[in-house]
Amino acid sequence: MNNRHCQIPQSKTILVTGGAGFIGSHLCEQLLKEGNEVICMDNFFTGSKENIRHLLHEPHFELVRHDIVHPIFVEVDEIYNLACPASPIHYQFNPVKTIKTNVMGSIHMLGLAKRVKAKILQASTSEIYGNPMVHPQEESYWGNVNPIGIRSCYDEGKRCAETLFFDYHRQNNVKIKVVRIFNTYGPRMHPNDGRVVSNFIVQALRGMDITIYGDGSQTRSFCFVDDMVRGLMAMMNSREDFIGPVNLGNPCEFTIKELANKVIELTHSPAKIIYKQLPQDDPERRRPNIEVAQKELSWQPTIAIEEGLKRTIGYFDEILSR
Repeated sequence: MNNRHCQIPQSKTILVTGGAGFIGSHLCEQLLKEGNEVICMDNFFTGSKENIRHLLHEPHFELVRHDIVHPIFVEVDEIYNLACPASPIHYQFNPVKTIKTNVMGSIHMLGLAKRVKAKILQASTSEIYGNPMVHPQEESYWGNVNPIGIRSCYDEGKRCAETLFFDYHRQNNVKIKVVRIFNTYGPRMHPNDGRVVSNFIVQALRGMDITIYGDGSQTRSFCFVDDMVRGLMAMMNSREDFIGPVNLGNPCEFTIKELANKVIELTHSPAKIIYKQLPQDDPERRRPNIEVAQKELSWQPTIAIEEGLKRTIGYFDEILSR
């Protein structure tokens, strides 16, 4: 019998930094399902062991407590660099640390990728567009960012990380992939991360008034975490000469007030909406142009906001009732 065409797909060893975080834990889970060896690295500043506890018994899963501000030496085939607090409350708590994570962390992960010849994906962010003057945002737009504001540690940190990725690629031939993640939500979000979806759901389930900052007319586009993970993996597995950056997000745009009313409806909450002052540099509009992802990755979101919110509400309802 000729077995030349019956090759078994080879397992890869994959490092996920920030792997115990919201998106990272879902990514680790999916990579394991596809038969890979997964090293989950986290310093647990915002990540949680609860997010990956169900994976600890898996023979192909390894948890490493480590901060990427410091170098590490491991043998891997691929690296997903997701390490960085992503909500304003968390990244503004220690802004210098946030910049170090983005800049020094990227240098260490790119150095690792260079040494072991691994392919590395950078989880960048829609925040690199700042308060955009172009709508919807496409990858060719350079952004409108305040370099000295309270959000700059994250915005400019991520922008510098992208610079490092492209310079390592040009100078050292490191195999890179860069994605720009737009607002993502779903189970395992931190209940106190201050992000709009988790805020609204927790407030509604607790019967508290729902807090909107500003008049609620500012817009966001919300992508369910399963769709995001699918996009990250599609980018990592895309053709070698496609390095990005590429927007990953849901192009369906909602005002913050529309989102609040939808959460109230789905939770059957008696909550009222109250309004507070808009924080500095908060973007007025945010919506991705995903034509590049559709063309190059054959990717687009498939989970509608109502279905995604129901699944997220179910998660928060469970953890709040413990």
